[in-house]
Amino acid sequence: MRKKRAKKRLLIPDSKFGSTLVTRFVNNLMLDGRKNTAFKVFYDAMNNISEKITEESSLQVFEKSLENVMPHVEVRSRRIGGATFQIPHPVREDRRVSLGMKWMIGAARKRNEKTMQQKLAVKLWLDIKKKVLRTRKNKILIKWRKQIKLSLILDFKL
Repeated sequence: MRKKRAKKRLLIPDSKFGSTLVTRFVNNLMLDGRKNTAFKVFYDAMNNISEKITEESSLQVFEKSLENVMPHVEVRSRRIGGATFQIPHPVREDRRVSLGMKWMIGAARKRNEKTMQQKLAVKLWLDIKKKVLRTRKNKILIKWRKQIKLSLILDFKL
């Protein structure tokens, strides 16, 4: 007999912006349980962004840059007639947000700036200016989306 599905935990909004999205991002950013340090890194990055971009609030910049990074389609393996095909599927909303945050944090950590605050601020700034430095995963998804026009034919056969 299977266990019950785990309940979704309610996140407490952060103190500065009052957004649960920020809390979720900081939870992904956190290393070794150091939540206060993660909040400090995030808020310093937001201050750097607000100095560079004055026409919008830093929270709006964060939300727009996250929207630019989030995937719309992912591919899943499907076995048909002895062969395995990569078939594109739309991504659920909570998974889109989760993948976008993880990709953004991973790309920021790989940057060459000195501190994590600077890395995150530059990454957010580039994403908002649509100069998205696409992650390897995002490039693969775009390539697969272009390659797999076969899936429409296969969906009719199923």
